[in-house]
Amino acid sequence: MTLVSWLIVIVPLLFIIGAAFYSKRYVRDIADYLACGRVAGRYVLCVGDLAGSLSVITLVAMVEQNYQVGSAIGFWNSIMAPLFIFISLTGYCVYRYRQTRALSVGQFLEQRYSRSFRIVAAAVRTFAEMVTNAIGPAVAVRFFIYFLGIPHKIPFLGFEIPTYGVMVALLLIMALAIVWPAGRISLLITDCFQGIISYPIFVIFTVFVLTQISWFSDVTPVLLDRVPGESFLNPMDVSALRDFNLFALIVTMVSSVLNRAAWFGNDASSAGRNAHEQKMAGILGSWRNGFSFMMLGMVALFVITVMHAGRFTPQAHEVRVDLSKKIAEEIIENPEVRTKVVENISTLEPISHQIGVDPPYSRENNPDTPFLNTTLETLRSNNSDDAVANSVFQKFRSLYYQMMMPILLGKVFSPVLMGLFTLLMFMLLLSTDDSRIFNASSTLVQDVIMPLKKNPMSMKEHLLYLKLCSLGTVVFFFVVSLFFVQLDFINMFITIMCGVWLGGAGPIMVGGLYTRFGTTFGAWCALIFGSGTSALGLIFQRNWPDIIYPCLERWGYIEPIGNFLETVSKPFHPYIVWTMDPIKFPINSMEIYFISMVLGVLAYVLGSWITYKGPYNLDRLLHRGKYNDDPNYDHSVSVEESTWSWRGLYKKLIGITPEYTTGDKILAWSVFIWSIVISFVVLFCGSVIWNMISPWPPERWSMYFFITGIVIPLIIGVVSTVWFMIGGIIDSLQMFRDLEKRVANPLDDGRVEGNVSLADKARFDKIEHQNESEK
Repeated sequence: MTLVSWLIVIVPLLFIIGAAFYSKRYVRDIADYLACGRVAGRYVLCVGDLAGSLSVITLVAMVEQNYQVGSAIGFWNSIMAPLFIFISLTGYCVYRYRQTRALSVGQFLEQRYSRSFRIVAAAVRTFAEMVTNAIGPAVAVRFFIYFLGIPHKIPFLGFEIPTYGVMVALLLIMALAIVWPAGRISLLITDCFQGIISYPIFVIFTVFVLTQISWFSDVTPVLLDRVPGESFLNPMDVSALRDFNLFALIVTMVSSVLNRAAWFGNDASSAGRNAHEQKMAGILGSWRNGFSFMMLGMVALFVITVMHAGRFTPQAHEVRVDLSKKIAEEIIENPEVRTKVVENISTLEPISHQIGVDPPYSRENNPDTPFLNTTLETLRSNNSDDAVANSVFQKFRSLYYQMMMPILLGKVFSPVLMGLFTLLMFMLLLSTDDSRIFNASSTLVQDVIMPLKKNPMSMKEHLLYLKLCSLGTVVFFFVVSLFFVQLDFINMFITIMCGVWLGGAGPIMVGGLYTRFGTTFGAWCALIFGSGTSALGLIFQRNWPDIIYPCLERWGYIEPIGNFLETVSKPFHPYIVWTMDPIKFPINSMEIYFISMVLGVLAYVLGSWITYKGPYNLDRLLHRGKYNDDPNYDHSVSVEESTWSWRGLYKKLIGITPEYTTGDKILAWSVFIWSIVISFVVLFCGSVIWNMISPWPPERWSMYFFITGIVIPLIIGVVSTVWFMIGGIIDSLQMFRDLEKRVANPLDDGRVEGNVSLADKARFDKIEHQNESEK
């Protein structure tokens, strides 16, 4: 990194932090701090959500996953396109949650179930969310250490201070500095600004990757060089892939529907001007990604190609050696063992592999195998206890796949590109960590502290609690980042950790918004059996190599338990394979998560059926009909009262309601035509049917992915980049004008529909306890 590189990073970051502090002047009440006064337009929500949804951990996890399964499995993700578009266009869960006017998911849970359930569920949700999010700073800091070549320890006054801890603290302080002044207002302003800056940077790095590797000369041969069943390019030949396979896709689809509302309440889902603007922001999300995910995918392809293609063999070998040495310096505490590992790895020769002549690569045999095997053998030969060696190797293997990308990029980028990429990663880190700090702290205040207080809090006291909880969340993130060791693929860990809440959250939230039979007892059952299963699976995974497996081995249970697991999973081979392994728990995170969701739904239904006494009054919860107290409410445009007819069925299927303007209809139809008609029906279904009749040769699949993965996204990316940059700027200016008007008229409490005044807030906090049976 040169001076120019650092200037590219520092100047925009100073502007972002300055904008956060400037936004403090717009906070008039708690609704402003928690929901931006509900004045955000669709483009602010959409562009800000882009920055908030992408992060350093997103890139690292995506590269790590694609390095294991390639591009072929991504073809089957198109199955989810109709599902996601239908959810987006219809406003599934989003619209109804917005109608409840709840400022947090806990407030909704108390309205729908009970105060005690609100406190416990909010605590479980916050714990799962905070632990999951705490690894974000950890992964990001390691990314910067490996990408920028920063040493693991720095000398200071005769002491060696761990660089990791210092950097985690600094980054969390920066994130807190954005949250502290104005809460959701500062988050939306800074996230939107970062999203607008990110678009041109996505373009630059997409172009860089396309100029460094050739799709047909470099990428295609590497992706095709796999054993049968593990193809990285042919979607019809992926049955032997493990972890990120077709079963994982099914789990993702089920979770997308069941847990749609699980994380509502403390994000921008309450910041829109009204429910319609919130819904349109979701529809715009179908177009907003543009270059973002294309760039992430191109970086993943770049890593796969360079680390496997013959013409990059010297560079790839250098990356693997340097990567292994740096990981050994970090995690192997015994200096003698560490030195031995480094020496043995240094003796490995570059692998000469000729595609089409040598046997193809596989999950068990690839260029990384010698490095991993050498490390494991060295650890076992220098440790008397295999359980300790297995545990250290599990950490080594996880970091090996996660940190390969930053080491490689740090060797190929020019100083200017280093500066731009560092800036992009810093912005993605801040835009996610500040949101996660705010979400966790506001959940604690709104759903744990407030229900326990006997008297309403003043605005000053409420803000003080929110800020103190933000500080406490930062401390929690810091402690977890220092001591928590992530032992699995990032996406797998996130799945099982989120499953601690999501295992039971789906039926609790969807049942609460859409059913009249759901009861509080049913919600308790879902939380205990669904979330409890995920928690138990997490405990087994964390303690498998060093505690559980050695105990089973001493007690002689390895063989009988192994036989039982293989018998149970055999009907689902090759997609679910449970075999005993001394290093990794046999049941992966996706499988545990699926089991927990099934148990959660069954528990909710059975528990509600046992205690059902009468239908719940959904109209009062959703402020419909006689319970709608909005003076501007117009029954002629009520979404809930608009009637169904065969003539208007097609509009209902894509979510068009009387509220839609002509522009809104064009947007909805464009999303439907592209995502459903072209992407799903023509490209996906057409390809599947064609291959069932006449299987494509590898060259045709190469052309298919070149067109659908590069050419078309490149065109869409150019258009969407300009579109959302202009829309984000215009919408941001409008939001600033609305905020300035409210600052200039502090006594004027009249706001557009959907905003929360102080009187509204007091009314919402004084929740009426409802009987579970109401006639």
